[in-house]
Amino acid sequence: MLCKIDIQSIHWSICCNLAIEFKTYSIMKAIKIIIGILVGFVVIAAAYFAYALYINPKSPMGSAAYSNGDKEISVRYYRPYKKDRLIFGEAADGALVPYDTYWRLGANMTTKLTTNQDLDFAGRLLPKGSYGLYAYPYAENWVIYVHSKTGGLSFTEPDPSGILMKVNVPVQSLEEPLEQFTIDFVDSSLRIRWDTTKVVIPIH
Repeated sequence: MLCKIDIQSIHWSICCNLAIEFKTYSIMKAIKIIIGILVGFVVIAAAYFAYALYINPKSPMGSAAYSNGDKEISVRYYRPYKKDRLIFGEAADGALVPYDTYWRLGANMTTKLTTNQDLDFAGRLLPKGSYGLYAYPYAENWVIYVHSKTGGLSFTEPDPSGILMKVNVPVQSLEEPLEQFTIDFVDSSLRIRWDTTKVVIPIH
């Protein structure tokens, strides 16, 4: 009788161990599958990001530069197209860049200004260095923000604690619409144009 009880106990123990091992194996297999799926998503997302941003971007990267003697100023930005859209205007009218709304001055990554000398930036002192630029456009004027963030995606407005200055510049009209967003220099001043809108930031 005792021997029979021992055999049953051993059999039960073996069954329990097998069940635990099978359950552990199933859990580990499920975890590996989930990790594999997540890694796959990350790889696909990274590939799409690289393709959209570098290989075949809808808004290709552009640059502008100014130099005079030892002074050098450059801007890196991304250049979306108008494509028959209303660019600046009221949100109710479906404007791509609504008035009184954050805009990263282009697309994709942060618009970046670099200077190797201190500048008079629309009447304000801007020390040499690199800065992020963005704007709040209005019908009659734009508010240009200079921010400490110089890289990364800028879908949303950066942390307000990084704002270094903001300046008001008047809006001017272009006679002919400009299809692709463009930033360049006129003398040392920074000119921003898109569609029928132009603003110029005085820089000295």
